[in-house]
Amino acid sequence: MRKQFRDLADPEDVHALIAELEINTGTETVPLAQARGRVLAERIDAGIDVPGFDRSNVDGYAVRAEDTFGATEADPVELEQVGRVDAGEQPAVTVEPGTVVEIATGAVVPPGADAVVMVERTAREDETVTVRTAVAPGDGIMVAGSDVAAGERTLGPGTELTAREIGLLSALGVDSVPVRSPPTVGVLSTGDELVAPGNALDSDAGQIYDVNSQTIAASIEEAGGSPEVYPIVGDDFPEMKRVLTAAAEECDLVLSSGSTSAGAADHIYQLIDEHGDLLRHGVAVKPGKPMLVGRFENTPYIGLPGFPVSALTIFRHFVAPKIRDAAGKPPRERERITGEMAVTERYKEGRTRLMPVGLVEDGDGELLVYPVDKGSGATTSLVDADGTVELAPETEQLDAGQTVEVTLFSADVRPPELLGIGEDDPLLSRLLDRLDSPRYLSLGSREGLRRLRNGISDVAVVAGPTDREVETVELGGWSREWGLLVPADNPDGVAGVADLVDSELRFVNRGRQSGLRRSFDDAVERLADERGTDRASLTEDISGYTLTAQAYESPPRRVLAGKADVALGLRASAEPLGLAFVSLGTQSVRVLAAPDRAEKPGVEALEALLPPADLADGLAGIEAGEH
Repeated sequence: MRKQFRDLADPEDVHALIAELEINTGTETVPLAQARGRVLAERIDAGIDVPGFDRSNVDGYAVRAEDTFGATEADPVELEQVGRVDAGEQPAVTVEPGTVVEIATGAVVPPGADAVVMVERTAREDETVTVRTAVAPGDGIMVAGSDVAAGERTLGPGTELTAREIGLLSALGVDSVPVRSPPTVGVLSTGDELVAPGNALDSDAGQIYDVNSQTIAASIEEAGGSPEVYPIVGDDFPEMKRVLTAAAEECDLVLSSGSTSAGAADHIYQLIDEHGDLLRHGVAVKPGKPMLVGRFENTPYIGLPGFPVSALTIFRHFVAPKIRDAAGKPPRERERITGEMAVTERYKEGRTRLMPVGLVEDGDGELLVYPVDKGSGATTSLVDADGTVELAPETEQLDAGQTVEVTLFSADVRPPELLGIGEDDPLLSRLLDRLDSPRYLSLGSREGLRRLRNGISDVAVVAGPTDREVETVELGGWSREWGLLVPADNPDGVAGVADLVDSELRFVNRGRQSGLRRSFDDAVERLADERGTDRASLTEDISGYTLTAQAYESPPRRVLAGKADVALGLRASAEPLGLAFVSLGTQSVRVLAAPDRAEKPGVEALEALLPPADLADGLAGIEAGEH
């Protein structure tokens, strides 16, 4: 049975609703060595003076201050040294009138002394110390209890323990502390298609690895909670109920992902309705509309969407603040920065949009913001984006050059040293490994040039011929041999493009943005000219011409798996995969920079590595040099 979403809730109403959920945690005592990041449950008073003795702040001589009165560089006083005190030992000598005791930094000031003269203002010959400055009582000394006095309130409840607080507690001799127990948060991924990482995957059956369990668990820890990850549950109502019931009994808060929509196989909202209280089903945001808020068996419950980007976005925006509050941590002021939109972005969906964006600096060091939106199911969006821009429901367009506020995923986020977009290539991957903090989006040659022209990227990597006229600075490049990959020993005797047209061989192509696709289409065009026909007629006869795969190694892997007979690819992929290779030619790979970015440090660092002759070793068919 299908059920329509209830009225989509306003995001602010959902924030308020989640804030009202009661999550009760207790307290526990933990060793100081394990207390970093925890929150004190009780006040801690000093049980001792710190320091517990009058301590010398400098290396020098302990003196009676009145013995130095009137001493100057021109008219020093001479005193007799009668002993020495090192740090960590009890003084065995008393400072009498006219005497001094040599003392180390941190040592106990001996009886009779009320000041310390630093060694730089003295001279010594045998047992006579010449003092060239006058000191007042207390100079050079930290008196007992001047740092912390016994009985003093040192840290109050609610204090988050960082290295500073742990240092103070160590100085007080504290070896364990009472802290707030973190909320235990149950994590449950649902869906028949999910497989735990590390297990065998049956892609033919539509299986995918479970991303959300570990992603959300790590996010819970970052927010101050203690995650409890439960086994994946398929779309089975009784099993879902069993695991949810166990989680509700064992945890302070339960989070599930998936099965939150209104489809026939989506059971979570029905379970909450029947065994708890479904407070909200759907929130007016993108991504993340199918969100649930309620209680299951009286335990607070939040249902996250199944797509990883949606799930993490909803968690960060709505759930993390609640976990921080339950852990006793103060609200985290989200790090925000402003930048200019690099391109125009249109939006007309009438609900709040939390748009993933990336950051890049232009040639003048100004911050630019560009959309990173491959869809909620694209896990690469989790690392390609740096933050989000919130668009109000009434916003229809953000213009290029418009100033926007970006909420960063963390305070540590920085723009990459180099942003490249374009063709994927095995030698390029090695090249990027030599750079500091690069970001590269393998979107194809055509898309690389388009985004370079639009002012998004620093460099584009382009393979093969291109029709686009874009003003660029060529940094260097290499060549690579391309062609058809077939099973070992080439059982079908594939010799070229004609065999694809004249047979029923199953073919796997590359996407239209790829330079390999452009070179292949040109080869088909030449064959069409030879046969006196057009390219479209020939491509209709190629079985699988429209079947495309991303990245240079993905099509050959389909041949390796027996899902295709022929794949478009590179000679460099043949030997590692154990496939045969039919050469169709050589294409150049060029690294092009935007003229106004050519002097960026990251671009100059990339140029300095070209041509990358030393990186081509072991890559068949790839020759590094000037092209």
